[in-house]
Amino acid sequence: MKYSLTLVVTLVATWLMWSGHFENPFLLGLGLLSCAFCLAVTLRMGIVDEEGAPAQLGLRPFTSYAPWLIKEIVVSNLAVTRVILARRMPLERSMVEVTPSQKTTIGRVIMANSITLTPGTVSVNMHDDQITVHALTAAGTAPDANDEMDRRVSRLEGDS
Repeated sequence: MKYSLTLVVTLVATWLMWSGHFENPFLLGLGLLSCAFCLAVTLRMGIVDEEGAPAQLGLRPFTSYAPWLIKEIVVSNLAVTRVILARRMPLERSMVEVTPSQKTTIGRVIMANSITLTPGTVSVNMHDDQITVHALTAAGTAPDANDEMDRRVSRLEGDS
């Protein structure tokens, strides 16, 4: 039940934010109807669970993790831009196996997605307790490259 409630609140908030329509009752009704339809479809498919609507994370993803991740994305964008615009383009592409410390599946998925969202690195595969990462530069494959992200994602999942 709490996952369904989390999903419908997220759907309604997202619809309101993207549509920008707060005064027209007809459009608000259509928005609520579309959110209810999406909830009904996901319930029928049986995919409303802790991964699809992670209520157990609370607001932590939005208050603590997202601002830090956005900053990291901007910093990485600038670093990749410097590499691409450099006269000799100092690429040192490589693959590395990262062992995340997250104990839950949702924690490992957040870690892999965060690596992919950060420019210059892509999570290629996730198997067992390993994430295979492709990086454009040696900085992306340094042993401590993802330590801060790993600590923050572990805090996000509640070290459970």
